Order: sequence, then structure tokens, then C-alpha cells
Amino acid sequence: MAIPPLLLQTAGSLVAILALAGLAWWLRLGGMPLLRSADNVRQAAAEIEDCFLPISIALDHQGASALAADAQGRIMLIKRHGNRFAGRVLTGAAKAHLWQDLGQSALEVDCGEARFGRVFLDLAEPETWAEAINRLQHGHDA
Repeated sequence: MAIPPLLLQTAGSLVAILALAGLAWWLRLGGMPLLRSADNVRQAAAEIEDCFLPISIALDHQGASALAADAQGRIMLIKRHGNRFAGRVLTGAAKAHLWQDLGQSALEVDCGEARFGRVFLDLAEPETWAEAINRLQHGHDA
């Protein structure tokens, strides 16, 4: 009994795909990283910008994003981007908006860069962070 070449090719491709998927799983590639602790946020902030040392951190309850402030008063917005984290140090162009629904509050942050997009954070004390972000619009007096 002859096996059709297309069936052999399909079976071979399936075996190769499964082998590559197994290798990726074994090497722990891919996945969705989470910001689970302040140390995770510090590490992500250091990878995004050298010498950014957070002294105040707010973690999103789902672990997909965070806010971090340093001693100079700079605020960094960090979000998951694929299987890595991306972030921006917020400027006066940033805006924060509080969303309230049935006693729950969430924060929407627009860093002012269209390509970075808006980030929604479900965190403790969103009012404090919204005020600090919106205060960046007024600049600093020398």
C-alpha cells in the first residue's frame, strides 16, 4: 500500500511543529510575564531607563502594568508589550483620568505618545497617582 506524498508531507510538518513547540516550552520561551512585586517593577524600570530608581510603586492588580516614581519626582508608566515590558517617563503631555463605577476606581493614563497608547490600571489609591500625573502638566517652578 502506497502512502500519498501529501499525507507524508503533512505528517512530517505536524511532527516538526510539535517538536518546535516542545522545545519552546522546555526553554520557557514566550508566555506572558507579569509584574508581581516591587522588585519586578524595579527590574523593568531599570531595563527601560538606566538610573531610574523607583521609590514609590503602584502595581496593577492584574500584573500587566505599573506606575513608578523616583526621588526626582519623575513618574514612569510601564506596560506589558508582547512578552516584555515597555515604559515611558511621563512628561507634561501626560494625562490621567479616573474612572469610577460602583465604588471601584481605575486609572487611565495617556502618556501623550499615540504609538504607546493609553494604559488602564486597576490599582490601590488611583486618585493619588492621577493627581501626581496631572500635576506634571503644570511644570515645575525654578
